[in-house]
Amino acid sequence: MTAKLQTVLRQAQKGRYAVGAFNISDLEQAQAVVRAAVALHAPVIINTSEKAIAYAGLEELAAFVLAMAKKYPIPIVLTLDHGHELRLARACVDRGYTGIMFDASRLPFRQNVRRTAAIVRYAHRRQIGVEGELGQVKYPSEIAQDRRLVLTDPTQAHTFVRLTKVDAFAVAIGNAHGVPQAREHLDFTLLAQIKKMIDVPLVLHGASGTPPAMIRRAIHFGIAKINIDTDLRLAFSQALRRELRRDAHEFDPRGLLGPSRDAVMATVKKKIVLFGSRNKSKS
Repeated sequence: MTAKLQTVLRQAQKGRYAVGAFNISDLEQAQAVVRAAVALHAPVIINTSEKAIAYAGLEELAAFVLAMAKKYPIPIVLTLDHGHELRLARACVDRGYTGIMFDASRLPFRQNVRRTAAIVRYAHRRQIGVEGELGQVKYPSEIAQDRRLVLTDPTQAHTFVRLTKVDAFAVAIGNAHGVPQAREHLDFTLLAQIKKMIDVPLVLHGASGTPPAMIRRAIHFGIAKINIDTDLRLAFSQALRRELRRDAHEFDPRGLLGPSRDAVMATVKKKIVLFGSRNKSKS
């Protein structure tokens, strides 16, 4: 069943677990994520980035994800991930998305507030929740150059949430997109300060490769949504390479991509268990 972003995150916040938000860009990945969540009776968030939408098409992505949401009894949220353009964010709302992650974090604070508040007003007319971001979740190479630029300021976070009226807030506490280049360090002292300043559910981006102990501690400190992308790409591509090595003459896409779908499904199941959202589809 389709579910609203703000609904599943408030339930996670109350239940002290996190909902997995998994990035997809094609049918195989979408099926893998949904089937894993169905098997474990877990709520799930399907993320589609701007690049994924450009690759697969907005109408096509929305159609097959929403079709699966109608088919299965678990809460399924379809969300734009790291939307930068207001036009696309509005189009996603109009197409039936049930959550928007709008990212204007690279803009000056006032511009970030203004643009994020604009999409919040638009989405809230349809009772659709919006996640905003302050601070910048970058790639490891960027963090190495200047760590100070990427962390969320707790006082600014409070002001940002109050002015924009976002339903969820993405933190920058040392997390990074992509494959970690070095030992990742999450600033849990900063996370605790942010949690004290705002009451909306908190979101951790760039969680692929983060050690399980850190994930559990982040959930303890209030993280209610965890984004996973790179781990799924790695599972998919590694399985595909294995299949090509196993049978270089295989030409049926189903034979080639089926193992990749299974690998993504197995990865998602592990994340769901780690996040504590197993058997929470009715909570």
